[in-house]
Amino acid sequence: MTSRKRSGSGSTKRPKEKVVYIYELLCRGEDPSSESPEFWNEFFLLQPNFEALENEIGKLNNEQLQLVKPNLNTLFQRCIEMLDTEDHPKRLCNSLHTLCSLFYGIFKKSNAEPTLNILNEIFGHEKMDEWLKLLMQYCNRILLGDVPENARFMCLKLLQVLVTGTDNVNQNALFEHLMMHSMFDAFVRLLSDPTFRSQHGHDIVILLTILVNYRKHEATNPYVVQLSILADELALNGYGQMISQSLIDFCRQYIQSLNNVQSSSWFSSLSNIVGNMFVSDEGCERVQQIKANNGLLLALYEAVHLNRNFITTLAHTQAESSAPPSPSNTLSLAQPVPDLSNAPIIDITQYPTNLLVAVFQYCSIVMQDNKNESSIANLKLCFLILTCISEDQYANSMMHDSNLTFKVMLHRAQMRHRKLNVDRVGKSQPLAATLLDLLVEFIVSHLMKKFPMELYLLCIGVIHRILCYQKRCRVRLNYPWKELWSALIGLLRFLVNQEQTLVKKCNIFHLSLQVVNIFNLFITYGDTFLATTNSYDELYYELNREEKVFTEIHAMVLRYTTMPDCEYKDDVIKLLNALVNILAIVKHFQNKIKEWLAEQGLSTPTEEQILDVVRKNYDLTLKLQDSLDQYERYTETPLHTNFFKLMVRDVVNDTRKHIYGYVKEAVSVIPDQEILLSSSMTSVSAGTATPASATAVPEAKALPSFA
Repeated sequence: MTSRKRSGSGSTKRPKEKVVYIYELLCRGEDPSSESPEFWNEFFLLQPNFEALENEIGKLNNEQLQLVKPNLNTLFQRCIEMLDTEDHPKRLCNSLHTLCSLFYGIFKKSNAEPTLNILNEIFGHEKMDEWLKLLMQYCNRILLGDVPENARFMCLKLLQVLVTGTDNVNQNALFEHLMMHSMFDAFVRLLSDPTFRSQHGHDIVILLTILVNYRKHEATNPYVVQLSILADELALNGYGQMISQSLIDFCRQYIQSLNNVQSSSWFSSLSNIVGNMFVSDEGCERVQQIKANNGLLLALYEAVHLNRNFITTLAHTQAESSAPPSPSNTLSLAQPVPDLSNAPIIDITQYPTNLLVAVFQYCSIVMQDNKNESSIANLKLCFLILTCISEDQYANSMMHDSNLTFKVMLHRAQMRHRKLNVDRVGKSQPLAATLLDLLVEFIVSHLMKKFPMELYLLCIGVIHRILCYQKRCRVRLNYPWKELWSALIGLLRFLVNQEQTLVKKCNIFHLSLQVVNIFNLFITYGDTFLATTNSYDELYYELNREEKVFTEIHAMVLRYTTMPDCEYKDDVIKLLNALVNILAIVKHFQNKIKEWLAEQGLSTPTEEQILDVVRKNYDLTLKLQDSLDQYERYTETPLHTNFFKLMVRDVVNDTRKHIYGYVKEAVSVIPDQEILLSSSMTSVSAGTATPASATAVPEAKALPSFA
């Protein structure tokens, strides 16, 4: 009897699994099947060992790789042939598992030695197309066939292994084969089925997102084409449901963490939570949770960017008594002020599958972190999604529909210089009002040294698009516009005060121009979309109350017009011209107010007295400015191309990590049976095959005239 070696702890060393010994023979260039015609049938009854096969491939040097190439090629082909054995579920699942291990190991080896094209070395380009075509056919059959759910699960994991083989998807040699043999129809059918969607929907949405991003601007991508024209309502709703579930789960976890904090003050609790949860350390759990949402947020972006039919799913879940959103509700030439008193109320806590509501609440949480690059990138993706939504006619009609009101809990950061307006939290209102609340919150809460210029441009761009829709369709949203005006003026004040620091880093004149033009839009066209005439009075009151800010901006701009080496000269000139009407209004009403004060013998007028002076003195002529209600429609390229390359890379890396964990631990759910092996099979190892244990498969929103 041979003595067994003991480890330092005194435990008996576990015998080597039979399947591991076979992997070693294959990776030494030996042929373990030479003495038995039934070898491969029996081999696929053994439970695969993901880590062992990956390690054996990783040990090979270039010379050894040439030696074992025939064996790896044979293993690849035998796995594909075994996919045709739907009558034997165990062999089917094990062959899929082995393919996952094989490709994962090959890709890992290839990434470690980028100069070596291991895929072509092992399989050859011509044969690869033939075998991958067959593999895609079998995968289609497995996904849509009557097979164990474990087989469908492993098939999707195999496809994820194939698409995440390289960090840069454009460098993955397998993608060309995946483009030629599309799996799109199978994905759509699975998303349309509630049962399959609940089990595999997340994997399918991630797969589609990665496939869509393969050379999307360089060549025709069939997945881009098919996703852009997809009109299957069940599939689109299923696609959106997977995204909303993930975002809502994140929001619920955040709310739960708020509720769990024991403190004497709600405000101090929120401060502690934000301080603890949102820190710059990449290892922070909350930061990782935010980053983990990149894949589904990217999926949402692709859907709203490519497919107009998807917009209808954004508020798919609604109260039974509420009227469906319709463009006809908001496209009339003169829409009255909406009466929200009898409008049905939709609460996110009662209807947790509304995608647009989930997106708004999610954004309000993410924007509280202004220190971490991952969270900033995630928030930028949110703003790009909001940009696409705010450009869509139907989305705007839905968000402005007075018959469709929501209670949305927007999370607001505690700041020393303001008190939270609790009355505005959770107020029932159209989604457009909630979106404006969200954008106003961002404006007032990110005025800091590390100024996020790009995010501010995106934020102001969304506000501009919403106002353009209201002006064009004469939609009078009942909104406290003074909050928006105060936020915008505060932003301008910050830019002026921080001019010396910011001008060295970014073009503050362009952002200032966008803000000033929003005021010009209100001044010029406010009578078409402001809910009451009092709103106009309040606008002019605010402009005069904050006249110092506009005077300082004007002085700053004049200073830069005389600088010959100013790199932002064009925007400086445009900003100077854009200030004409605001300065004229300020000058006109300042004179009228001074005259009135002199007549009354007063030095400190009340707000109502100033408003009364404004109402009686609209006798001024302003300059009619062009293109205030025009904007450049969003395009991904070239401005955001690099951003999305990095975002896709993150999604690929994150998906690959999850695949490793899932596949490494995944085992067949088919009940174990006693497997009788031939003498040739049992002779290849001195140990015994470790029996497979069954585990559950992870389951996988009178006015002034103009001249």
